[in-house]
Parts: sequence; C-alpha cells; structure tokens
Amino acid sequence: MAFDRYRQVLGLPGVRALLLVGMVARIPLTGIGMTLTLHVVNSLHLGFFQAGLVGTASMAGTAIGSPLVGRFVDRRGLRPVMAVTTLVQVCLWCAGPSIPYAMLLPGALIGGLLSQPVFGTIRQCVAAMVPKENHQTGFALDSMGVELSYMIGPALAVASVTSFGSAATMYGMAAGVAGSGLALYLLNPPIRSAEEDAVREEAVPRRQWLRPGLLALLCLASGLTFVLTTAELGVVAMLKAGGATAWTGLVLALWGLCSLIGGLVYGGLPRGLSPVLLAAGLCVLTAPVGLVGGGWVWLCLALAPSGLLCAPALSSTVDAVNRRVPAAARGEAMGLHGASLTIGGALAGPLAGGLLDTYGPVWAFVVSGAIGIVPALLTALVWRKAPAGGAFAGSSPAAGSAAGPGVVIGSGCGTGPDAATPVPSAARE
Repeated sequence: MAFDRYRQVLGLPGVRALLLVGMVARIPLTGIGMTLTLHVVNSLHLGFFQAGLVGTASMAGTAIGSPLVGRFVDRRGLRPVMAVTTLVQVCLWCAGPSIPYAMLLPGALIGGLLSQPVFGTIRQCVAAMVPKENHQTGFALDSMGVELSYMIGPALAVASVTSFGSAATMYGMAAGVAGSGLALYLLNPPIRSAEEDAVREEAVPRRQWLRPGLLALLCLASGLTFVLTTAELGVVAMLKAGGATAWTGLVLALWGLCSLIGGLVYGGLPRGLSPVLLAAGLCVLTAPVGLVGGGWVWLCLALAPSGLLCAPALSSTVDAVNRRVPAAARGEAMGLHGASLTIGGALAGPLAGGLLDTYGPVWAFVVSGAIGIVPALLTALVWRKAPAGGAFAGSSPAAGSAAGPGVVIGSGCGTGPDAATPVPSAARE
C-alpha cells in the first residue's frame, strides 16, 4: 500500500492547513441537527414530531441551497460567500434561544438555504490544490476528516445541552460558525488550480455537464446515504429490542472507526474502484446485518464489513463528480452532491421508521440494502450506454480509473449530506 501518497498530498503547500481547518470547521455544523432537536424537546417542551419538522425544514433548505451557494462560489469566489453565510448563521443562532417555535421553522429553512458551504468547498479546494493523480488520496483524507467531525460534533452538542442548556449551546454554535467562517475567510484556499486559473473558463451551460451519467451518480450518492441512515436507525432499534441501548454509542463509534480504517486503506491504493462497485458492495453487506443475534458484540462484527466500505464509497462519488464537471462549475456540482446526500438521508427517516415499527430491524436492513442496489444498477447501466470520454479538462485523468462514463471499474464521506442531516458519520458530506 502506497502510504507515501499521503506524505505527498500532506506535503503540498496549504493542503494540511486546509484539511485541518475543514475538519474543525465542520464540527459545529455536524452538531446542528442534534442541537435543534434537543432545543425543541427540552427547552420548548414539544414533541419529537415537532423537532422532526424543524430538522426537515433545515434539510430542505440545505438541499435547495447547497448547489445555489456552490454556484455563487464558482462565480464570485469563496470570501464573499463565506462572509454572507457566516453572518446569517451567527444571527440565526444568536436569535435561536429567544424565538418561538413558529419562527424556528422558517429560521431553520433559511439557515439551511444559507448554510456555510464548508463541505463542498473543502472538496472543491482539494480538487484544485491536489494534483489529478493524487485526487483519490486527497478525497480519502477529506472523507476521514468528515468522519472525525461527525464523531465529535453530535456528541459535543449533546454534552453541551445536557451540561449548560440549549440556549448556551446555541450561543456556542454561533461562536463556532463565526470561527469557522473567519478561518476559511482568512485562509482563502484556491477553488481552482493555477492551470485552471490560467485558462479562466467562462461559465459552462449546465446542459453540457449535468448529463445522465452525472445525474445517475447523484442518485447513487442519495442511495448510499439512504442505506447508511436506515442502518444506523436499525442498529438503535436492534439494541433497544435486546435491552442493550447503553451500548449504542460504542457500536456506532466502532462502526465509524471501521469507516476510518477503510478510508485510510482506500486512499493509499495505487488504483481506486468504481463508486458503483463500492456502493453495491456496501448494500450487499448491509442487507444481512439484521439477521445477527447474540448481543452488541456480534452486531459490531456484522457491521464491520460494510463499515470498511463507507468512507471509500462516499469519497469515490466525490472523485467521480469532480471528473465529470468543468472547473468553472465544480462548486455547483459539489453542492448538488451534498444536496443528493441530504435527500437520501431525509427520505430514509420516514421509510426506515415505518419498516422498524411494522416489521422490525431485520426487514429494515434487508429492504434498505435492496433499495440501495437500484441506483447502483442504474448508474452502471447509464455509464455503459453513455459514450466514452466524458471527463472534462482539468478533471481527474481517465487513465487507470473510471473517468469515462462508459467505464464501470476505476478510480473512486464527508462524508452527507450536509450540516443538519441526522445520518451516520460516514455518510456526511
């Protein structure tokens, strides 16, 4: 395994700072969903249904806003977009503790629409700062950073609300997003490489890059998040049914650790794998998890194989999106990718809940795995029918990879949906 690839990528000017700032900047964003839920339930004394509506409003705003904000980054650059979104987020979080529930719903929607573009922007900058031949390693590092952020953010939000209350936590969120926005504003990483800047492409019409191959890939990303979200809810239900709820945090943490290990291994490989192959493998390995009995230890062992594929599968979709769009539209494309992850997680909630309530965890795992296979098969079919040579200039090379739309095997987190989506850590943007 070529771990010198990591040394090469981390040795590039600015990359180490970018990945570190990106990981830290995502921590407050990953705590948004948990903070809003606990605020509605604990401080406003409402039910989880009302809390779910707030989360849905936030996710809907994120799904709509991510590509729009990404487009503004493409057109205007990172600094003005980061300044505006940071100001909006700080105002919303400072006002959050004092506004009634009726105002919290539109506030969550606005917060999602104008969410800081941290997830997509970091990936956009990785694509610009890392040479094409090392994109696989760069995106794997980013995916592992997302994983770490999601292992910290929600837990930190719960601890803060429990210890200091939701109002203090919201003020802390305001400070966190302000610090994140300021750090990225000052760092101002390039969104295009020097080579791409020299060309200075004009805006490329969407019809030239938003084609069936890319649309199928976005559906594949949604399918991944759907499977991972359902699996997480299934884990919670299985442990509750077995009287082992106290082990839930440990099981999910070990699942996330498997994802980290998988991402580390994948990023060091000389050649990647198709996102279709990785996604299909994850779905197949997830489907039988519900059949495992005997306690939380066996559940951990059953989750490990699919966990190892989480970060590789998601980072491979980022790489594949990057290869299918021109540099001038990369921000919007990464926003569409983030929106796809958000939609997958949002769709999983009600369907998984219905399956768990009616049929139990076994069928939730089986059905989610089967549903997840569908976009993988669709993407494989679309790519095989599409003409070869779909990669744009400035994107990752096709050699030894899946760059052409007609190729299925090749170079491949978030890691989700974006900020407020309550999905497993491996699935985050």
